Order: sequence, then C-alpha cells, then structure tokens
Amino acid sequence: MATIAVLGTLDSKGEEHVFVAGLIAARGHKPLLIDVGTGGPATIQADITREQVAAAAGIDLAALLARKDRGECVVAMTKAAPALVAKLAAEGRIHGIISLGGGGGTAIGTAAMRALPLGFPKLMVSTLAAGNVAPYLGTKDITMMPSIADVAGLNRLSRVIFTRAAGAICGMVESEPVIDSARPLVVASMFGNTTACVTEAKKVLEAAGYEVLVFAATGAGGRIMESVIESGIVSGVLDLTTTEWADELVGGVLNAGPERMDAAAKAQVPVVVGPGCLDMVNFGEQASIPAKFSGRKFYIHNPQVTLMRTTAAECAELGRIVAEKANAYTAGAVIMLPTKAISVISAEGKPFHDAAADQALFSALRQHARVPVREFAEEINSPAFAQACAQQLIELMQAKK
Repeated sequence: MATIAVLGTLDSKGEEHVFVAGLIAARGHKPLLIDVGTGGPATIQADITREQVAAAAGIDLAALLARKDRGECVVAMTKAAPALVAKLAAEGRIHGIISLGGGGGTAIGTAAMRALPLGFPKLMVSTLAAGNVAPYLGTKDITMMPSIADVAGLNRLSRVIFTRAAGAICGMVESEPVIDSARPLVVASMFGNTTACVTEAKKVLEAAGYEVLVFAATGAGGRIMESVIESGIVSGVLDLTTTEWADELVGGVLNAGPERMDAAAKAQVPVVVGPGCLDMVNFGEQASIPAKFSGRKFYIHNPQVTLMRTTAAECAELGRIVAEKANAYTAGAVIMLPTKAISVISAEGKPFHDAAADQALFSALRQHARVPVREFAEEINSPAFAQACAQQLIELMQAKK
C-alpha cells in the first residue's frame, strides 16, 4: 500500500479532492489530504491542515490571512507546500502526489511537485493544462492533465476526469521501474543537426559499459539536463550541442538561461564540450521573427521552425562564453573542435557555411580556453569525430575514477 498526497485548496475544492481520495482508497492505497487553501474556512477535515503547511516554511498563517490579500496568500503557499511535501517524501511518508486546481491551485500544486525528485509520481489536474505549462513544470516530470471544465463540483464530466486521474496516480505508484544502476551514467546534448554525431558517440560509450541519457538542446531540454547533472547521479557529460547559448545570446526561442553549462562545475564531473549548432539561432515561423533581424541569413527547417545564421561577432562572443564555462570544470574537460562543420547545414556548400564566422568561433575558443582544445579536420557528424569525443570522455572519467 502506498500513501498518496492529495493536495489542494480544500476551502474551495474540498469536495473534488475528497472524491479523488476516496477513489485512491478504493484502489487499496492511503490518501493523505493536505489543505493549502487560504480563502474561507476549510470545508473538509484535512490530514495536514493549512496551519501545518504554513508552519513548514515558518509562515504565520493567521497574520497572512488577516491581510486578506489572495495573491500574497497564494505566493506564501507556493513556498510552504514545497517545504512540506519535500520533507514528507524524504521521510518516506508519501509515494505519490495529485492535485486539482485552477490558476491558484495549479501554482501551489506544481510548486510542491517541483520540490520532489525526478521519477516521483506527480499528477496535476488543471484548467491550465492545455496552455503554456512550462512555468509550472520547470525541469520536473510533472504530468499535467486537462480538467476540461473548471474544477468546480462533481458532475457527469468531472467525475470521469477525476476518476481517470485517480487511476493514473495509482498506476504510477504501482509501477515500479527497473533501473540498471550498475552502469555509470553519461548525459549528452543533441539537436537534429548533431544527431548522427551523438548517436555514434552513444554507441561507443555504451560499448564501454556506460548508460547514456540524451537531451534535446531545446531550452527546456538543456535546463533538464543541467538539473540531472546537478543531482549527483552523473559520471560524465558529453556536451557537444551547446547551441542553446546562441539563442541565449542573440534572442532566440530555445534558450536555456545563463546557468546553462554550470551544473558540471558544481557536480565536479568530467565534460567533453563541442560547438554543435552554434551556427544557428532558433525562431518560430517566419512571420514571428523580430524585425531587427531583417536582412540576416535564414533557413526554413520546417514550417514552424526558422533558423538564423550567427554572425562572426556573435560567434566570437559565443566562443568566449563556452570557453569560460569549460574553464570552471575542475574534474577534467576538453573542448573538441570539428573545423569543417559545426552542424549539418554549416558544411561547405550548405546554406549556413560561413568560414569567417566559424573561424571567429574557433579563435575565441582557443584564446579564452584554459582547458585543452583538440581540433579535427572533420565535420561534426563524421564518425571519426564522434568516436574521438566519446573516447576522450571515457579517458576523462577513468582518470577521475
């Protein structure tokens, strides 16, 4: 029997959470009702009261409620709920979590879920699930389920949705993953334009006894990879696709933030760094490209994605940034340069070929790097370059071990 936290604003949505709790109990699990409501009096008796939730973060709930500021109350609970559920999970007192909510409930529920480890079952039934959920998910594996109608009572539709949600969270806690923890873990960054390189490197690493997790360099993918590295479970990083820094610097849509490439320094793991796809900045469809980029070189990747070639000046700055990030890797780092092409479309004769921009990038990397820089007269997706990158990382990891 697992204990599943049923967290919600029990003053306004108590009936709905109790319904879900009953379904969980009927499946043989123990629901733990947690009240994070800050409106009127709770209509349901919670197992953990709102006062206890607030106390977990040192918040004086009575003083907070006296100010009658709903926004302030929601913000306070987004700080208190994570502290409480993280403690419950660390102590083994909960094994899954589900919440139902509108705007405020989703903010509180997902804040609590983001405090839980990757792999911990998390389900948010929300009125916002059909929109942009990135701010609610962060870098965590939260399952968002559309509530379809508002979470406002039990009816012929909500009963179906909530019943399926209860079944889903029970199924999650009942499904015990089989994990091969014997093999050391390597994470790698990849984009469509570096797929062949990373796929070949992955084969080499796996043949050497490593497990490889590949993350798409799409902004969110880079942030998630950073969180996995920082968790301490990673033995090495194959960061050959640093393209998210082009979007961060120039203003594209797939940026991963200024902390991209920082986690390996904190976790003290070896890294092999490459300049994969630093030739491109990502935008949506052509009509969405800011007017200030008029006259630049573009490539239509598909109807929804337009790529813009980075200039020599931008490449020089990108080289400096990537080199300085690599300089912080005290557990061992090497920068690998494929001098014939840094993406599929930057090779000679391809749409993004720009020898001057590439040389600006390579020169800046050489100038600013205090870690070894190895150069190969290869395109990034050549098997020889991919194999060299994998072998280099293996050597770094073995040296550290």
